[in-house]
Amino acid sequence: MGEVASFVPVTPTVFLRVAHAAYRMRELHDLLNTELLHCHEQWPYMPHLTIVKMPGLEQAQQALETSRGRWADYGGTRVILVDQLTFVREGESNRWIDLAPVHLGRSLAPAHK
Repeated sequence: MGEVASFVPVTPTVFLRVAHAAYRMRELHDLLNTELLHCHEQWPYMPHLTIVKMPGLEQAQQALETSRGRWADYGGTRVILVDQLTFVREGESNRWIDLAPVHLGRSLAPAHK
């Protein structure tokens, strides 16, 4: 995982950037965002791990500063295993609705003999 960042002032969200191989997630996004799955998106796709979505921009700014300090002090690994992706859709009041989980690392279709 990369540095702590935020989507302020667009949305009051604090997140960790995906630092290593984010381009692969963007490529997967672009491959899937075609034909029947195509969706015009208001914002560009950015791989990240959301830390918190606050009710307002001021609270998000405070959470950003707190998160940056704690992340700087964190001495553990910054590598995570991504073994599942979830398709989501933005719903009312800036809430995300989970549509379908996709487990990675195994075939989705049975092998034919």
